[in-house]
Amino acid sequence: MGFFKKLKESIASKTESVTNVFKEGLAKTRTALVERVEELITRRKKIDEEFYEELEEILISADVGVNTVMDLIDDLRAEVKKRKIEDAGQLQPVLSEKLVGLLGGDQDNGLRMAEEGITVILFVGVNGVGKTTTIGKLAHRFKSEGKTVLMAAGDTFRAGAIEQLEVWGQRVGVDVIRQQSGSDPAAVMFDAVQAAKQRKVDVLLCDTAGRLQNKNNLMEELNKIFRVIQREIPGAPHEVLLVLDANTGQNALSQAKLFGEKSGVTGLVLTKLDSTAKGGIVIAIRHELSLPVKFVGLGEKMEDLQQFDSEQFVHALFAGLIRDQDAQDGSDSSR
Repeated sequence: MGFFKKLKESIASKTESVTNVFKEGLAKTRTALVERVEELITRRKKIDEEFYEELEEILISADVGVNTVMDLIDDLRAEVKKRKIEDAGQLQPVLSEKLVGLLGGDQDNGLRMAEEGITVILFVGVNGVGKTTTIGKLAHRFKSEGKTVLMAAGDTFRAGAIEQLEVWGQRVGVDVIRQQSGSDPAAVMFDAVQAAKQRKVDVLLCDTAGRLQNKNNLMEELNKIFRVIQREIPGAPHEVLLVLDANTGQNALSQAKLFGEKSGVTGLVLTKLDSTAKGGIVIAIRHELSLPVKFVGLGEKMEDLQQFDSEQFVHALFAGLIRDQDAQDGSDSSR
């Protein structure tokens, strides 16, 4: 069975509304990446050195990342030799298959939850990446699953950060534990953990400051927060999610490397994929870091924060090609 057919069958078992969220959210990346690849294949027909060079350029401009692109092109060359592919048109399913491989399996993309008691999830990341919005949307997700949730306003330095979290709290019907602006974030976490214990909540979502220009202080602050949480709830935090803005492309990859080394990050959330053509950064991050992408932000609505699914991601990118393949198969079978 061809790769596109297998992918389509796998997607058929998944929720249609989720499939549509992925398709709509990745529209700009689809135009920047797949449609340009299609145009190249239609124009060039023959797989030669110039073809590989152009393909390389397209992938790099969609922020797939230079190292990742080099490895991918080497892989494609080997596959073309092995399968004796001469026609560029035959390369599309091979490329999609390789992308699914680079994105890795989804076995590690679920959230780690506490076996019993409170699950604590800590959010880190620089200012402006959509951290507070992600926390609000995740709170909504947990509530819709029937869980009780509490939020902690640990970003006490950025003007308006506490108020912004409170607005989300009101929207989704979740209480926010806070102190005054400029307070010690670790003290806020202590209060939040005590409140979570008293109220016997299922999930505590903790915001933190994101001032990257002062890295040492920021990391010291995070360590202090960790110590407070771990002392009160052994084994917590259960997840440390680094929130990245997909619009920043390679800069997001640098942030992931920096935070990943220093702050015990267990997973990534990539926001604003709907507003960028640089969705290829998901592939670069999965290939270059051993960190799983747990969630992707694919739009403004509450349900547009989706658990990452590599098959949905690749299917959304290649939806047009899969449709064309179906049409071709249909016309072949009717002859």
